[in-house]
Amino acid sequence: MTDLQAAAALPAFLDAVTTGQLEVVDLTTPLSSSTPALRLPAPFANLIDFSLEEVSAYNEPGPFWRHNNIHTGEHIGTHLDAPVHWVTGRDGDDVSQIPVGRLIGRAAVLDLTDRVAGDPDYLLTVADVESWEQSYDRLTAGMWLLLRTGWESRGHSEAAFLNADDTGSHTPGVTVECARWLATEREITGLGVETVGVDAGLAGGFDPAFPVHHYFLGNDKYGITSLRNLGRLPAVGAMLVVSPLPIVGGTGSPARVLAVVDRAGARE
Repeated sequence: MTDLQAAAALPAFLDAVTTGQLEVVDLTTPLSSSTPALRLPAPFANLIDFSLEEVSAYNEPGPFWRHNNIHTGEHIGTHLDAPVHWVTGRDGDDVSQIPVGRLIGRAAVLDLTDRVAGDPDYLLTVADVESWEQSYDRLTAGMWLLLRTGWESRGHSEAAFLNADDTGSHTPGVTVECARWLATEREITGLGVETVGVDAGLAGGFDPAFPVHHYFLGNDKYGITSLRNLGRLPAVGAMLVVSPLPIVGGTGSPARVLAVVDRAGARE
């Protein structure tokens, strides 16, 4: 790309967004007190749910304004997991230290909807990814792999979203081998899922436990959860923008996640 082409690229991009030639798709679950959240069994401690505390509302504490305090855990709703969130990444970046260039990248959408419809415990395999790569292209550096499972349809109910019974939470995820392989054999930036966490609901019983957390965060990769609207994205061709709060010392953060789609040039 010449200097002249580079200088014109950003205005052209902004013009295309303004005119709608590029579509911006919100992949974020709205954050409220009813947003489904992870529920760890005893004796493990859980984060607090999201809530708003009114400070003033055009009244005596603040006659011309309305504002609130927010109370929330770091890993509530659509959120990003930073490396320091997991013991294998304990010496890695906190959420404020993540290089901002890694928060924007190409999106690769792998659709497991049909398989998950028949098996809520379905686990992504290396063969699944290799089959996707044969149809589209190899996952490359800077990409985000997004797993479409149809799980967002359960977001109206925490019980349906967590899908738990006496044996645990039954939600889809990734095999141990595939988690290791993606973390070490592909230079992707991270994994995005529609479920409450990047690991399967039963992943606490895997070896190692919670393998996506174990391998991804231990290899300087990230996770994003509780995504929606992945069905509006092509398999390849969209741009992902992840915007967590830069919390100093934070292990993660609620995030607004957007995708930019060129409908003319996208591959379904």
